[in-house]
Amino acid sequence: MANGQPHSVNVTRHGRTVVLKLDHYPPVSYHLPSSSDTLLNSPKSLFLGKVIETGKIDQEIHKYNTPGFTGCLSRVQFNQLAPLKAALRQTNASAHVHIQGQLVESNCGASPLTLSPMSSATDPWHLDHLDSASADFPYNPGQGQAIRNGVNRNSAIIGGVIAVVIFTILCTLVFLIRYMFRHKGTYHTNEAKGAESAESADAAIMNNDPNFTETIDESKKEWLI
Repeated sequence: MANGQPHSVNVTRHGRTVVLKLDHYPPVSYHLPSSSDTLLNSPKSLFLGKVIETGKIDQEIHKYNTPGFTGCLSRVQFNQLAPLKAALRQTNASAHVHIQGQLVESNCGASPLTLSPMSSATDPWHLDHLDSASADFPYNPGQGQAIRNGVNRNSAIIGGVIAVVIFTILCTLVFLIRYMFRHKGTYHTNEAKGAESAESADAAIMNNDPNFTETIDESKKEWLI
């Protein structure tokens, strides 16, 4: 933990089981001996920084306690008690907090948390310890070929559907264009049959309509009054 970065430590106890959680690392469980206080209902003191208790001290505690603590504690909470806040803010619990040495308020709690990189043993993406990448990431050529065949088959189906749609649209356009040009410019006339072979238009009419000659004869008559 002595790497110049802020850390978050959570210690939880259930009976003789103590669970320690540090930053983003997996929690670690410890089991206390049967002679320990399972209820933990009568703690005498909670030391922050350095144990100042006199008398016989456990060898492990004495080993790590001798240098003392130099650093910053941004937040400390024991159940519902916050001794560090009580010492700095002079709350109702300040009477139960005793300070020995130098305690200075700091803004170290506002520093951004920079997590240290995971070790190669706990990093699932670290491949240096593997003899071969195929041990964890096997490659099956048959499976890859099946995937490629499936992709090609899907592409062929999609291409076929698009081709059919385009062909249908083109056929519809051709039919509409032919229909429009077939009826464009056509008209019906009342020309008499045989107009092409007759000497004149009147001759063609006379050949097809006998009454037309009578009309001409009547028009040539003169009426004298």
